[in-house]
Amino acid sequence: MKRILTTAAALAAAATSAGAGGIDRSGQGLGALFESGRYLELSFGLVSPKVDGTDVAAQPTGDVVATYALIAFSYKYDINDKVSVALNIDQPFGADVLYSATSPLLGGTLAVADTYAVTGILRYKFNEAFSAHGGLRAQHAKGNITLDGLAYGGPPPGGLSGYDVQLAGNWAPGYLIGVAYEKPEIALRVALTYHSKVKHEFETTQAFFPSGTITEVETPQSVNLEFQTGIAKDTLVFGNIRWADWSAFKIDPVGFPGDGLVELEDTTTYTLGIGRRFNETWAGSFSLTYEPKGTDPLVSPLAPTDGRYGATIGAVYTRDNMKITGGVNYSWLGDAQPQTAEVGRANMTNNTAVGVGVKVGWSF
Repeated sequence: MKRILTTAAALAAAATSAGAGGIDRSGQGLGALFESGRYLELSFGLVSPKVDGTDVAAQPTGDVVATYALIAFSYKYDINDKVSVALNIDQPFGADVLYSATSPLLGGTLAVADTYAVTGILRYKFNEAFSAHGGLRAQHAKGNITLDGLAYGGPPPGGLSGYDVQLAGNWAPGYLIGVAYEKPEIALRVALTYHSKVKHEFETTQAFFPSGTITEVETPQSVNLEFQTGIAKDTLVFGNIRWADWSAFKIDPVGFPGDGLVELEDTTTYTLGIGRRFNETWAGSFSLTYEPKGTDPLVSPLAPTDGRYGATIGAVYTRDNMKITGGVNYSWLGDAQPQTAEVGRANMTNNTAVGVGVKVGWSF
């Protein structure tokens, strides 16, 4: 029972990442680390947002956020009764934003960011209840930002319209550290994990301003609190609280005027759900996700939503040493006003996202 319900609690991350705060995508979960025995997991997700609105010239922005896919891999191995190791590969952050030419104020503005991370983790069990885990992460990132439209004025030096910056691919190190408490007889687990910031130094090519320079960008530190517990026979409650330090995320190339290209607020995301085993083969789950809106309705055009509500339905099929988890998420994304020079340039309203994910795990 513990195994199948635990899987129901750990839906494919892509299904629940729709519309996540900042440019969060994977959520950096560590579910595979707590699986029994040797364990291999592959997951795939697809998220399709609908984020559109009207600029202050009463022209449509188009659907500005593209559909994206997520792929992840985890492998966990027990060295002995107390020590286990895991390897995770995921895509923690990303962006794919483009405003349509139908908007005279923001048309042509785009942001593209791609990351993937390889993380090695070691877990030590002090006893059946308490354990600690930590690891090192190597993260690769690259990006491209273009500012265009009347909202940015004319070209430099009078404005910023037509500005473009390319941030070349770069590897950088980070780490994680955490603790967990478990009571296996009731499927109880509480795990607290801190993920460090990762400081990238990108070789930079930009229009109008110096190229061949280095731009320092830090992806945010974050804290995940994950929990689950059995509440009745074949029934499990689970949840997650994730805080990410997006207010410290800055992209400020050499020579670029002002405070940089992107300004975001910290996000805290709450998830609460219930899992139920129906028989030896099938289990299901339902969860709700809430991310509060920020304190300012004005947002960066490169992250044009603010807060979200979401619901996820999942199912788990288990046979022999294999389990297949599927999930579907529907999220309502908060209204926002993309701004330049602290002036709202568009209204993005009634936006949504649909995420689907599938995860296949093998125990051996």
